[in-house]
Amino acid sequence: MTVGISLLRGINVGGHNLVRMEALCALHESLGLREAQTYVQSGNVVFRAKPRDIRALERRIEDAIEKSHGFRPGVVVRTATELRDAIAHNPFHGRSGIEPNKLLVVFLASQPDDAAGEKLRGIKIGAEEFHLIGRELYIYFPEGVGRSKFTTALIEKTLKTAGTGRNWNTVTKLMEMAEALEN
Repeated sequence: MTVGISLLRGINVGGHNLVRMEALCALHESLGLREAQTYVQSGNVVFRAKPRDIRALERRIEDAIEKSHGFRPGVVVRTATELRDAIAHNPFHGRSGIEPNKLLVVFLASQPDDAAGEKLRGIKIGAEEFHLIGRELYIYFPEGVGRSKFTTALIEKTLKTAGTGRNWNTVTKLMEMAEALEN
């Protein structure tokens, strides 16, 4: 079986789109995903599954949440191998002064084309530094995410794909959970 991680966008934020983590685990289990476990309240689920079409799985999770909770969050799924690769490709690794809570990885639904990547690189944003590598966008916010004008909406509009961000602490914890399920 493959270990996967579903990353839900926009749930349990500001009292909107509420989903209890127990219900999220049960929903994943109802879709044939096994040993579902959540991490924090922002929609991170680690699970075991038979290898299948990831895009179809993302849609099945979105459909099930819409049916059971009345709203449709974006869902991005990565396998444990893909998450491990994303961690290995972190362009900020080993650089001094990088605070993990200010390093965000935006997991994109699809890989942007070269033109969209160039357009993103042309945006003057301030103190933020970012690197687009495949389907991951790594952003360091030295002044914090909350003060930045480099928003998810701007990123998605420019890259023409949806995405959901997790800070580095969350990314590494999800990898730890995935590796525990692999073993």
